[in-house]
Amino acid sequence: MSILSENIIETDNLSKSYGAVKAIENINLSVRKGEIFGLIGPDGAGKTTLFRILTTLLLPDTGSASVAGKDVVRDYKALRQMIGYMPGRFSLYQDLTVEENLEFFASVFGTSVRENYDLIAPIYVQIEPFKTRRAGALSGGMKQKLALCCALIHKPEVLFLDEPGTGVDPVSRKEFWDMLRSLRTQGLTMLVSTPYMDEAELCDRVALIQKGNIMAIDTPAGITGAFSHPLFAARSDNMYRLIKDLRDMEGVADCCAFGDYAHLKLGGNGRFDNFSKVVKSVTQFLEMKNHHNVEVKPAEPTVEDCFIELMKN
Repeated sequence: MSILSENIIETDNLSKSYGAVKAIENINLSVRKGEIFGLIGPDGAGKTTLFRILTTLLLPDTGSASVAGKDVVRDYKALRQMIGYMPGRFSLYQDLTVEENLEFFASVFGTSVRENYDLIAPIYVQIEPFKTRRAGALSGGMKQKLALCCALIHKPEVLFLDEPGTGVDPVSRKEFWDMLRSLRTQGLTMLVSTPYMDEAELCDRVALIQKGNIMAIDTPAGITGAFSHPLFAARSDNMYRLIKDLRDMEGVADCCAFGDYAHLKLGGNGRFDNFSKVVKSVTQFLEMKNHHNVEVKPAEPTVEDCFIELMKN
């Protein structure tokens, strides 16, 4: 789907500190109207601070930001009517039912569930059978769907989702991203923060953030395409020792755990096509180190590989 070039979120040298700790520093980014933009980084990277500034809940120390053409400081009252915010921690009223929570948030924005039901219908139908159940008694996935409905009930122009997949099972997380992609077809702009590197692949563009600084902004393919080192995946019957041994191997720049495999990055940049030779030499090296059930193969770089590379640079 083509994306409009108009920017709906813009920041200019945005900074915020808590005492001596710099939460975010000189953040410059723009989000285009109608895209899913991912803010990718670990806990403590500055994602939530940036979200709170953009949703008018926190004042920046320096710099400026606008959302939907409104300044986040000067126009905060008007802006709050135009955005939806789903915080990372479930923040709805636990003692109210599903239906009561939804009706309450609709009334806060001067609308009704009936008036905007068409927007939330594909999501709400999944939890409607439990509409009389108290929110506190819902499963993690159901709470997630209810929070999304409440954030959408007033038809916002921009939806902010702060780590929406945290604390839910993988199936619910996949279902949630399916819902976001469906909402995207209606022209809704979404800014999503997540510590899950695999979710970067589900965004139109991403910003990689660490220690309050943006390290890179690009499409997921653009991020991984910039990784210039030869990369291999390896495993054996002793993964801890395998990583330690490979880090000591000549020509190896780095080796890190990636699921069932270790990702092995070779030194040097530029064109590389002698993969079979490397597979053979790494296999022989590991067998010489008394590893068993050795498997070595070329690997495609992931966003996580690129994130680690940028951190070390």
